[in-house]
Amino acid sequence: MAQYELLLPKMGESVAEATVIKWLKQPGDKIASDDTILEIATDKVDSEVPSPVAGTLIKQLFKEDDVVQVGSVIAIIETADEDSPTEVPFVDQINNTVVTPEVPVSNTAPVEPVTKSEPIPETSGRFYSPLVKNIASQEKISLDELDTITGTGSEGRLTKDDLLNYISSKAEPSKSVEQTSAPSLPTPVTAKPAYSVSGGDEVIEMDRMRRLISEHMVMSATIAPHVTSFVEAAVTNLVLWREKVKSSFEKRESEKITFTPIFIEAVAKAIKDFPMVNVSVNGTQIIKKKDINIGMAAALPNGNLIVPVIKNADQLNLVGLTKSVNDLANRARNAKLKPDETQNGTFTLTNVGSFGNVMGTPIINQPQVAILAVGAIKKKPAVLETEFGDVIAIRHMMFLSLSYDHRVVDGALGGSFVRKVADYLEAWDINREI
Repeated sequence: MAQYELLLPKMGESVAEATVIKWLKQPGDKIASDDTILEIATDKVDSEVPSPVAGTLIKQLFKEDDVVQVGSVIAIIETADEDSPTEVPFVDQINNTVVTPEVPVSNTAPVEPVTKSEPIPETSGRFYSPLVKNIASQEKISLDELDTITGTGSEGRLTKDDLLNYISSKAEPSKSVEQTSAPSLPTPVTAKPAYSVSGGDEVIEMDRMRRLISEHMVMSATIAPHVTSFVEAAVTNLVLWREKVKSSFEKRESEKITFTPIFIEAVAKAIKDFPMVNVSVNGTQIIKKKDINIGMAAALPNGNLIVPVIKNADQLNLVGLTKSVNDLANRARNAKLKPDETQNGTFTLTNVGSFGNVMGTPIINQPQVAILAVGAIKKKPAVLETEFGDVIAIRHMMFLSLSYDHRVVDGALGGSFVRKVADYLEAWDINREI
């Protein structure tokens, strides 16, 4: 008998750790090749870890809710093949390639992943995951202070547990110093609002994703002063054009064309006109992003929200954007997104019109500085200027609302940007070929 050591696979350049959600196979269970062994979760995305070999699961090295570093051995599988190696190939789920680990792994010690993640530009050179940076931001821990904390993760990375342990140790008073002064008064604790539950009420515990969304929204509203600007756009030509081409487009491309890729195209163009909307904030530094990576907020069947990201959206034509939007939306609804596909967004679009809403005031998706909400397209009477004078006609109208971080985006920039998006939509060529 041979033993295979199953590693937690690489799940993206910015993903350093994951949480074990559920073991689908127990010790003693027979496993076929490609059977799912367990479910894991990163910041928002749930993923499955399959077995590359057939055999019997003999040991689980982590419990449910444990945080595991990428590259760690998570399970031992016994196989009947005596000649098989005792290492499982390191699978890059993003590039769909297999890399053999360079160092032998043990049954208990984590191993270093083969490939190295590039440092995030806004750091001093050391890699920090988005979760670690969010916690540090909430706790007002500077980048210089982060650099002094010892990391226990792969390649010396700072994990969530490392940071939480550091924060806890800072909060504890030193016991080596003799207390010569009068005892200090206890720190006041902010009382939570009182609530009552009657016999007919149902108490629902937030699931993991809802808790993450809750923390992320509170953090964003706390650190960024939100301002929202509104514009109403006349999009009759755009609506008529889509009605004209949607059947032929679907026959040719086997894809349905919605308004979302059209909105994303307009946003990408406007970002090129106003690149200071495509930034993030690191203390007193403004990080101007080179890439235009647009996230699109998608509602899931369970009521939660996820934001898959279209990378380099400005480099895709309308057909490419349509295929990317449809693919990401479908896989989001079926819980098939890869962790890296929700990372590194620089701007977010949310379509509140899909719920029949005419406008909204969305909360910024940190560490971005702006988010655009597009409302429902409605037929309304509008004043048109003609060579014979003003007339009232029925037109297709919609509201655009841009929420932005007033620390770095002032009203002139925010207002001009959302106006530019509306201009691109209003100037749509009804005879455009795709």
